[in-house]
Amino acid sequence: MTEPYNTPQDAEDAYYDALEEGDLGQLLAVWADSEDICCLLPMYPMMQGRKQVEEVYSHLFSLGQGVALSITHLSWIHAGDIAIHQVEETIQNLPPGQPPPPPFYATNIYLKGNDGWRILVHQNAPTPAPPPQEP
Repeated sequence: MTEPYNTPQDAEDAYYDALEEGDLGQLLAVWADSEDICCLLPMYPMMQGRKQVEEVYSHLFSLGQGVALSITHLSWIHAGDIAIHQVEETIQNLPPGQPPPPPFYATNIYLKGNDGWRILVHQNAPTPAPPPQEP
């Protein structure tokens, strides 16, 4: 068991740090200890429960590195023991010469329990394409 995260932002920072470092154990420690956890990533089926969440991140990290993201906070909603953070994720660690993909919008839902704040849901999706340019 890790130290409790005192705020939703502490949990979010730990999640993105673990993602960047490719640290599966630390990443899983940020998630709530519940079979109700859910992760929705583009081009993947919905993953629900600890086993499926562990499998998707294990697969992601099997490529040999973590995922470095620049995070821009868009909206925070806090209501009692639930917090919803909406962020924009921009991939930073691309292979040389590869053009950066558009950013992703992500929603992270946190739940406060006896062990502090933990992720209950993570969902991300590509941002919409820019509008066409006028000639």
